[in-house]
Amino acid sequence: MATYFQIRIADEDEAYASQAAQAVLDLLDKLETHLSRFRANSDIARIAELAPGEKMRLNEPTYACLEIAKKMELATLGGFSATAAALQMQSALPHWSLLPEELSIRCEGGHLLFDLGAIGKGFALDRMAELLRRWDCPSYLLVAGGSSILAGEAPNGAGGWSCGLGDDNAPRRFLLTDTSLSGSGLAVKGSHILDPRTGRPAPRQNRCWALADTAAESDALSTACMVLTEQELDQVLAQNQSWLCFFETDGIEQTMGGRSLPPQA
Repeated sequence: MATYFQIRIADEDEAYASQAAQAVLDLLDKLETHLSRFRANSDIARIAELAPGEKMRLNEPTYACLEIAKKMELATLGGFSATAAALQMQSALPHWSLLPEELSIRCEGGHLLFDLGAIGKGFALDRMAELLRRWDCPSYLLVAGGSSILAGEAPNGAGGWSCGLGDDNAPRRFLLTDTSLSGSGLAVKGSHILDPRTGRPAPRQNRCWALADTAAESDALSTACMVLTEQELDQVLAQNQSWLCFFETDGIEQTMGGRSLPPQA
């Protein structure tokens, strides 16, 4: 997924926590083989070879990730799309459908060029958290590339995991518990975020963040925030009370959504 991951586990025996962390890293490697467009034999790379009318059976993680991507595209009024990168090669988004009884995808039209950069990291964090809970390690902090964070239960004696906006030395920090925080912006990669509805670069020039229950949701939502107008965001957030978006423009913070900001650290 072309990024780095961090795992922090609290309140466990060191040897046991190390074993759990290694199991999580092994899982991450397996997810990479399915979801990375940079792997020639990955599901995502092979999907790009489908012609209209053809279908392909997927590994379970790929199917699950694309299922969430499809839901987030609908929930964000098209502000997020896992196939936005296809607009660099064709004039319209490709059409595709999932076949749940077969765990398959079918190309309905166009070139299925998927780039899961805006949801794959979050999906991986969610799967990593599921495994840690099976290892009975509920107190964890998972980080993907510094732009996506998933916090489990708070460490003993703490009000939550202290997380900053932007980098480890950020002056504004929150105490996160059982929630995910993701950020999107143009500072690192420039105008790499496209509006899937127009094919043009995202109009928002300032960094934004999103809070949600799952990392896949916050990851996709923060990207959609770069594209959607405030009126569209109002509509999206009115239907999803567990989501929160916030921006900083000229030093002034704007918060949108029904969810409360977590307490400051």
